[in-house]
Amino acid sequence: MCRRAAETGGLDRFTACGTPMTTTTDPNNSSEIRQIVYIVDDDESVRVSLRWLLESVGHVVEVYANGREFLSAAKSNVPGCLLLDVRMPQMGGFELQESLRATDFRLPIIFLTAHGDIPMTVRALKSGAYDFLEKPYNDQQLIDKVSEALKISCQLHQQAQSHSQTSDLLKQLSAREREVFELLIKGNSSKLIAIALNISHKTVEVHRAHIREKLGTTSLAELIRLGMDEVNQRQTKD
Repeated sequence: MCRRAAETGGLDRFTACGTPMTTTTDPNNSSEIRQIVYIVDDDESVRVSLRWLLESVGHVVEVYANGREFLSAAKSNVPGCLLLDVRMPQMGGFELQESLRATDFRLPIIFLTAHGDIPMTVRALKSGAYDFLEKPYNDQQLIDKVSEALKISCQLHQQAQSHSQTSDLLKQLSAREREVFELLIKGNSSKLIAIALNISHKTVEVHRAHIREKLGTTSLAELIRLGMDEVNQRQTKD
């Protein structure tokens, strides 16, 4: 990753939600969202031309000659998108795609190949690729596709941070508080929760107060939203 500054002439540029040459503030953690366009292709001339094209419109670009090189250097916590060749030595594009699906990488993938066919396209898209373009590609079309993919990546990054914050908050709850919380977000009243857990109504109210304090919420609606966020996170992982 440290070679990016050298390869781009020392320029330190950022992309926020697909908009080149800008910075933005992440509403979840008040930090800048930095996005990178990764290019993985064993053809040096392709890497050079793609890098020139995308840097000319302000994108931060990193290039890799093969999938293994990419996996050893790229960071999973940085939003961006991946321009990926299909046929490469050591690790092909589909193999890299499968490796990324098994990890924390959630980069939108745009396949670029000179040897595409319908079965390849179907395989790529069924495995979660954002798009599949054949070489030679239209420059403006590619630029537009990259911008769209970066916007999606930005949204996924913000959702992941929101989920992470929710998980951290819920870890503060004791085992009993967690039981009360689970029943509460399902719509149970304090009286029903007391019966279900075989505790007093007053004890339930004490637990509810502790839950609100630990989670930083002031209303039942906020508690339910946190619960829904966690449920959505579980479903996404499944």
